[in-house]
Amino acid sequence: MTGTTPGGRVLVAGSANVDFVVRAPHIPAPGETVLGGDLSVVPGGKGANQAVAAARAGGADTAMLLALGDDPSAGVLEDSLRAAGVSLHVVRASRPTGAALITVSDGAENAITVAQGANGELAPEHLPSLEGLSWLLLQLETPIASVIAYARAARVAGVGVMLNAAPAQPLPAELLALVDLLVVNEEELAAITGKQGSIAERVARTGVATTVVTLGERGCCAADHGTLISQAAFSVAATDTTAAGDTFCGVLGAALAGGTDLLGALRRAAAAAALSATRAGAQTSIPTAAEVAAFLADAAEADARTLAAYCGISE
Repeated sequence: MTGTTPGGRVLVAGSANVDFVVRAPHIPAPGETVLGGDLSVVPGGKGANQAVAAARAGGADTAMLLALGDDPSAGVLEDSLRAAGVSLHVVRASRPTGAALITVSDGAENAITVAQGANGELAPEHLPSLEGLSWLLLQLETPIASVIAYARAARVAGVGVMLNAAPAQPLPAELLALVDLLVVNEEELAAITGKQGSIAERVARTGVATTVVTLGERGCCAADHGTLISQAAFSVAATDTTAAGDTFCGVLGAALAGGTDLLGALRRAAAAAALSATRAGAQTSIPTAAEVAAFLADAAEADARTLAAYCGISE
């Protein structure tokens, strides 16, 4: 299920965190202390980032199910999501709002530690009506039992299920059987399929009809019902990749919900992710749909042949 009718709606069910971000010359090694710059406090969380991306960069009618504490951090997230045009289904939890500690290096790499907090209280019974939805977007920063329950409800309702299997972990076969579109990076792919074989071989054996593996500055490749396709990255001067993956996922879901075919959706998602990597922060880095369209008008892509060779896709 990789395309629907134009005007489709998206629901993101997942995590929302306030990010505490410090830029540093490099990511600290175990036991190392690194002097960094000033602390920034910004809205983030994989689910919330993807919801903002679907609405702002993808232009989709987007709603989000999330759990927040009764604390000032909750207001930061609610304000950011509403400003992006996301409709909210908020579960008020007894635990504090989730938080993430993020170090961003001068080379644009990042290291992230998440305090789950309120996200851990998102339960199966909290899922709102799925009527009128095209796609449900899920991640793994909320309880796995809830993720499975949401995917099962979507399957029954005829709603497409997109799972961004992050953070990396082995996944139960029960969940994979309910997923229409799986999005992973190389580490996450290895957690599901192991490391034997080329990327193309492994992406084709996840057991999911359509699997996309993101490859950072190289681009992405996908196995779609047995057909291998790739999308080279766009050339940009990256400064912060914190929300690039989430931007990719949100825009991919929005594009598919709007009726775009998979290859076109991958291209739009790759462009939005590239733009986000040129800006600091998580939700603050996500571009608008107009910015993505302008970027695509004259953007330069990386060498597709190099990407195909890296993935193990033959000519």
